[in-house]
Amino acid sequence: MPDSLYEAQADLFQVLGHPVRIRVLEVLQGGPIPVRELLAALELEIELAELSRHLTVLLGCGVVAVNRRGAAAVYEAVGGDVAELLAVARRVSAVRLSGVW
Repeated sequence: MPDSLYEAQADLFQVLGHPVRIRVLEVLQGGPIPVRELLAALELEIELAELSRHLTVLLGCGVVAVNRRGAAAVYEAVGGDVAELLAVARRVSAVRLSGVW
C-alpha cells in the first residue's frame, strides 16, 4: 500500500474521530435531511454554527453531500461504506465498554 493511501485512511479516521461527526453520520443514515432538522435530530446541545463546522469537515472528506432546496441546505451520507465502518466501530466499542476484551 502506498504511503498516500495510509495517509488518506488516517485522514478519514481523524475526521470520524469526533463524537458529533459520528452522530451526524448516524442520523444521515436515515436519508437526506435539512440542516435545521438535522440539528434537532442529533439531540445534542450544540449550536448551528458548530454543526456547520462539523458538516464542513465531513463535506471536505467526501462522506456527506449537500443539496440546496430553496433556502434550505439538505445533507445526506455518501455511499454505504462509511455506514458499514461505523457499524463495525459500534460493535467493537460495545465489546470494549462491556469489559469483555
